[in-house]
Amino acid sequence: MSGTELLLEYLTRYFPILLFVFVALAFGVVTLLISYFVQPKYPEPEKLSAYECGSEPFSDARMPFPVRYYIFAMLFVIFDIEVIFLYPWAVVFNKLGMIGLVEMMIFIALFLVAYIYAWRKGALEWD
Repeated sequence: MSGTELLLEYLTRYFPILLFVFVALAFGVVTLLISYFVQPKYPEPEKLSAYECGSEPFSDARMPFPVRYYIFAMLFVIFDIEVIFLYPWAVVFNKLGMIGLVEMMIFIALFLVAYIYAWRKGALEWD
C-alpha cells in the first residue's frame, strides 16, 4: 500500500469521530449565536446589579471566608464519595462472599474512625 492509500484508509476509519466532533462544535456555536441574536436586550440597573440570593450585597465580594467553611465542605465531599462506594458493593454482594463482607467491614470501620476523628476535632461544628 502506498502512503496515499494508508492516509485515505486512516481518514475513512476516523471520519465518523471527526464528523461527531464537528457536529457537536457546530451545534454549540449555532445555539450560542441564535440565543445571542434572539434574546431580548433590556439593560436596566436592576438587571446589571450583582445578585446574591435575592438580597442586596452589603459588603465586598472579596471578603475572606473562614477556613472552617472549607474544611466542612471538604469533609462533606470526602464522606459523600466514601458512601458512594457502598452502592457497587451492594449490587455484587452475593458474588463477593465472605471476603467481600470482611473487606467492606474494614472499609466502614475506617470510615467511622475518620468520622469520629473529625467529630472530636470539632470539624463538624458550624459555630
